[in-house]
Amino acid sequence: MIRSADRRTGAPIPVLDIGGTHVTAAVVDPATRRPVPASVLRRPLGSDATADSILDAIARAALHLPAGHRPHWGVAIPGPFDYDTGVGRFTGVGKFETLSGVDVGAGLRERLGRRAERLRFLNDADAFAIGEYHAGAAAGHERVVCLTLGTGVGSSFLRDGLPVHDGTLVPPDGHLHRLTVRDRPLEEVVSRRAIRARYARLGSLTEDDVPPDVHEIAALARRGDPAASEAFRCAFAALGEALAPWIVRFAATAVVIGGSMARSWDLVHPALSAGLDRTGGVTARVLPAGRPAEAALIGAAAWARDAAPIAAPCGPARPGTPPRRAPEGEGV
Repeated sequence: MIRSADRRTGAPIPVLDIGGTHVTAAVVDPATRRPVPASVLRRPLGSDATADSILDAIARAALHLPAGHRPHWGVAIPGPFDYDTGVGRFTGVGKFETLSGVDVGAGLRERLGRRAERLRFLNDADAFAIGEYHAGAAAGHERVVCLTLGTGVGSSFLRDGLPVHDGTLVPPDGHLHRLTVRDRPLEEVVSRRAIRARYARLGSLTEDDVPPDVHEIAALARRGDPAASEAFRCAFAALGEALAPWIVRFAATAVVIGGSMARSWDLVHPALSAGLDRTGGVTARVLPAGRPAEAALIGAAAWARDAAPIAAPCGPARPGTPPRRAPEGEGV
C-alpha cells in the first residue's frame, strides 16, 4: 500500500488510460513522474458494451489502486469526446457508441466516491505526446509531432509541452486523422484494417479467407513475402506524404512514433522516411517512443498535476509569457 500524508502535494496522482480494448489504471509518483510499478493494472474493456457496463469496468480498475492518492485524476480517452465537460461524443466510430451523450465524468465520480473529486480528461494521443515530452523521446524539443499507430492514426502537435489544436500551422483540431492522402481519407490508407485489406488484395486472398493481423503481416514481410512488404511500404509511405507538409509548417524538430505498429520499427521507419523524403523539406528527426508503455500514464498525470493546461495557442510565444492554463477549479 502506498503511504500518503494528508499533504496533497506529496500524494501520488491517479490516472486512467482508456482504450478500445483495455483500460489501464495506475498512480504516478509526483517526484519521479513515473508510474509506481506495483500499481499498474491493465484490464480488458468491451467498447461495444452498454454504457453502465463500460463505466463499471473502468471504475473497477480504478478502485483497485492503492488508497492514499490524490482525489484529482488524469484520464486519457480517445475521441470524439468533449474533454472540457467529460461527455462522450462517440458516433459512427465503431467503439464506445453507447457512451455518446453520456456524462462519463459524472458516472465515474459516482462510482469512485470520495476517491475522485475531479477528473481531468484529455485525448489519448495528447497524453502520449505529453508523456514523451516529460520523460521520453520528445524531451528537449520545443515543437514536436507525436504519432500513435495502432487501430488508426493518433497524433498530437506539441509546442513547449502543450498540445496545439487550432491555428493555421496544424491540421484540423490538431490531429492528422481528418486528412486525406492520395484522394482517400488517411485512415483508409494507414490503419490496421487498411493494411490487412491491402495485404488481402496483394496476396490474392479470397473473400472467405481471413487476412492475418498486422503483426503477422510484419513477420511475413521480414521473411520476404512481397505482398506483406508492399502492404507496409504503401501504408507508411502514404503517411509520410500526408505528414510532411505539416511538419514543415509547424517547424517540428522531431517526430516521435508509438503505438502497437511501432513495434515493427524496422518496417515502419524506412517506409515513413521515404514518404517524408518524397515530399521534401523535412529535416525533423524520426524517433521511436522512449516510453511507449508509460507515456500516456505520465502525460495524464502531468495534465492533472498542472491544473489541465488548455491547448497552446499556435504561433510563437511572446518572450516571458507562460503557457496558458485552465483557471483553477475548472474541470469535471
